[in-house]
Amino acid sequence: MDAKNINLEQLNKVESNQRYIAGMTPILKKEALFSDTSENYVIPAEPSAYDPVTIKFRAGKNNIDRVFLVTEGQKHLMVKNYSDENFDYYLTTLQLENERLIYYFEVISGRITCIYDIRGFAREADEAHRFTIIPGFRTPDWAKGAVMYQILVDRFYNGDTSNDVLTGEYSYINEQTRKVEDWNRYPAQMDVREFYGGDLQGVLDKMDYLEDLGIEVIYFNPLFVSPSNHKYDIQDYDYIDPHIGKIVKDEGELLPEGEVDNTKASRYITRVTDPVNLEASNELFAKVVKEAHKRGIRVILDGVFNHCGSFNKWLDREKIYNKQNGYKPGAFVDYESPYHDFFQWHDGNQGRWPYNTTYDGWWGHDTLPKLNFEASRKLQEYILYIGKKWVSPPFNADGWRLDVAADLGHSPEFNHYFWQEFRRAVKQANPDAIVLAEHYGSPKEWLFNREWDTVMNYDAFMEPVSWFLTGMQKHSDDYRADLLGNAAAFFAAMRMHGADMPAPSLFTAMNELSNHDHSRFLTRTNRKVGRANSLGSEAANEGINKAVMREAVVLQLTWPGAPTIYYGDEAGVCGFTDPDNRRSYPWGQEDQELIKFHKEMIRIHKENKCLKRGSMMELIAEYNVIGYGRFQPEDQVVVLLNNGEEEITRDIAVWRIGVPKEGVMQRLMLSTEQGFTTEKKEYPIIGGKVTITLPKTSAIVLQYSKTKKKNFLHFM
Repeated sequence: MDAKNINLEQLNKVESNQRYIAGMTPILKKEALFSDTSENYVIPAEPSAYDPVTIKFRAGKNNIDRVFLVTEGQKHLMVKNYSDENFDYYLTTLQLENERLIYYFEVISGRITCIYDIRGFAREADEAHRFTIIPGFRTPDWAKGAVMYQILVDRFYNGDTSNDVLTGEYSYINEQTRKVEDWNRYPAQMDVREFYGGDLQGVLDKMDYLEDLGIEVIYFNPLFVSPSNHKYDIQDYDYIDPHIGKIVKDEGELLPEGEVDNTKASRYITRVTDPVNLEASNELFAKVVKEAHKRGIRVILDGVFNHCGSFNKWLDREKIYNKQNGYKPGAFVDYESPYHDFFQWHDGNQGRWPYNTTYDGWWGHDTLPKLNFEASRKLQEYILYIGKKWVSPPFNADGWRLDVAADLGHSPEFNHYFWQEFRRAVKQANPDAIVLAEHYGSPKEWLFNREWDTVMNYDAFMEPVSWFLTGMQKHSDDYRADLLGNAAAFFAAMRMHGADMPAPSLFTAMNELSNHDHSRFLTRTNRKVGRANSLGSEAANEGINKAVMREAVVLQLTWPGAPTIYYGDEAGVCGFTDPDNRRSYPWGQEDQELIKFHKEMIRIHKENKCLKRGSMMELIAEYNVIGYGRFQPEDQVVVLLNNGEEEITRDIAVWRIGVPKEGVMQRLMLSTEQGFTTEKKEYPIIGGKVTITLPKTSAIVLQYSKTKKKNFLHFM
């Protein structure tokens, strides 16, 4: 055989090998697969009904053969649109109807066919974990990732002592009110009728503090006229309580010692029923909102519409509105009251009047009469009016938080009907207002049907964070060693419950560590099971771990949603569950270092767009160790927490969130047992990974930097 034939045979063999190699598909890189419903992968992120929407899917570069978007049994072939250093990006455009688009991806790589959904890589499709787009469902842009601050006004700051509730001013639950003279005193066990004197003027006086902290939204616990310090028993939805507002006319007498008949509480009656005081208080609230808006701070009100209070002018069990000019008779007093149908009567025989006590109370509490919406269109219309009134001029609030929202009405059908009507009315009055609900359990029925914008995020934030970092239930009622440090359970809970929220809801969800209903997070770090009535209030301060608290704050300010700080958490306030969690803000005794830490984490949150609206990816999940990335095309952040008792060193695959395989990442925050630092430090990216060493009980936040690669002798 001559050389010519040999060369031809070799050439054919080489070409055959090349064709074979070209036809091979490399091993599937499961870690490279990604999609979600953020603005990075759904364009536009909040599409209108009947509009086209483009959906994106990411895979390893030259790593898959095909990917289909699967919806309602139909497969849509996605087309490779562009590539970068590590990934190929596939797109498909669908024409929406006015129905939810529910989908997942089918990925084919050689002989491998897999599913990609909210769980990530999966072998089989699961209906509970499919992606969902709701045409026409939008939440306010300002609320996405917004830093919120919750204020229980009576305990924040006393800016006007002339409006303080006085000792003996009136009676509530058979005992007279009491003015607390010592601002720093712990709440009493029966605290509901004790007042510290915080008010809206106090919020105005501390607006510089809130702005300096970096707050973008104030969420107020109820502000309307009410006999309690917490004000979840509304007396008059039309007016701000003069005790936290403005008292201009201050006439009348206090109750004699031992007296509980509020018809004799003439000082109180003047304060809360005289139009001069009521209008002045509304004007002060409008001033608060205006001042907040001037500083770029939004304001959310608390809407308590499932029930009102026994003092309410519609019921008037205390008979304080009876015979007052401008007020119609309450349903407790008069069978012919125009508000009769606002309440459900267990014995509605006319002979039970006056003073019929058989009205339905929420959970049996006669101080919390349940509103009977189904029986009264007038009541429905009035609450819709209230919903619109406070988000409209001259008040201009920016939305509502809805108390026990799933309980409103007497049937699920009416509940869903009313909240659709409420959200529609509020949005008509103020298209940029938010409607978020207090809800335990899955909010899917309400969110997917466009009845609420979002929720207080218990299931997909507060509870998983508390279990992982402290092993404690949110009331401090239980300790679970099996959940402490359980990273798999943490991420599983986040995924499972997060799947019940569409992206517009997830990015606006109120992510809290503490609030007025649960123990303070800092107290949970001591892992003491119990409440103030069994352990004593001082026990809430003992054995706390501020390093764990800082871990939680890092998580709170870097997780998808609206991080919501309960007043005083940033200053080191402790407390078991209600009422101990409602301690006063410790002005002059603040933990300044913890405040500074919050300010720095808020700054980091606000300076990195990916922390407000970016995608999220789990990067590491081990016992006591979690790591995740937040990312958009223009910026990427990595967070690693070590909640254990030993130092760790881990290689984190940062290439998965779009960071180049070579370069540097810059440290934005390091928190350890000794404290925290924002001193900049660079970490080399080698082969798409960053090596991080963390001491016990610590957290670190890294940001991708485009700085040129340097020589590194020491890094942490």
